[in-house]
Amino acid sequence: MKSKVFALVLATTIFAFNTNAQVSFGLRAGINLQTLDAKYGNGDKIKYDLRTGFHVGVIAEIHAVSDLHVQTGILFSTKGTQQEFNIYTRKEFKLGLSYLEIPINVLYKPSIGPGKLLLGAGPYVAYAIGGNVKSRDSVGKVRFEKETTGFNSTMSNWEVTYYARRLDVGVNLLFGYEFTKKISVQLNAQLGLRDINSKIKSEVGLNANTIRSQAKNTGFGISVGYKF
Repeated sequence: MKSKVFALVLATTIFAFNTNAQVSFGLRAGINLQTLDAKYGNGDKIKYDLRTGFHVGVIAEIHAVSDLHVQTGILFSTKGTQQEFNIYTRKEFKLGLSYLEIPINVLYKPSIGPGKLLLGAGPYVAYAIGGNVKSRDSVGKVRFEKETTGFNSTMSNWEVTYYARRLDVGVNLLFGYEFTKKISVQLNAQLGLRDINSKIKSEVGLNANTIRSQAKNTGFGISVGYKF
């Protein structure tokens, strides 16, 4: 699965460059408001809150035909979620995930006023390079494993551990405005399509519906771009 996704991204990028289209490079940075679209094994939704992160990286924009462009690049992006428990337990759960992310967005850029409108959509692939997890009483880590035994989140001896898979795949939607040929602002919405929770290897003596939770990255943000 991982190799096929990266092969698709690479092939699409190479094809775009081989069209002899005009290519411009730049930087993009902004704020993420991310959470997890998650549910328990029985289908009940897990309520998580938004967590603030950021993204920054290098972008490339390829002018294909007319008002159509392809926007790609590589971004360092922080995601995750947080959850507040009731006032009696007074515990808080925070999950932070760091990714290297490659988006491939098709942009429609008609001229509007002095600049250009930005309307875009496309897939992304991301690879987790780090993570951390906290509760009010403990600090722990994210362990990246395809499979684990037991729960996706565990706590023992005041240490909390979250089990996740590294590869994430999803889709982007964006809306923005290019003020000049160099400066632009865009709103980004992101919907993860892949369950990032590690699979459960063993459920001996436990009800599978209470264990096998699912979680997908989801969120939105705003960013500023500068092209050289």
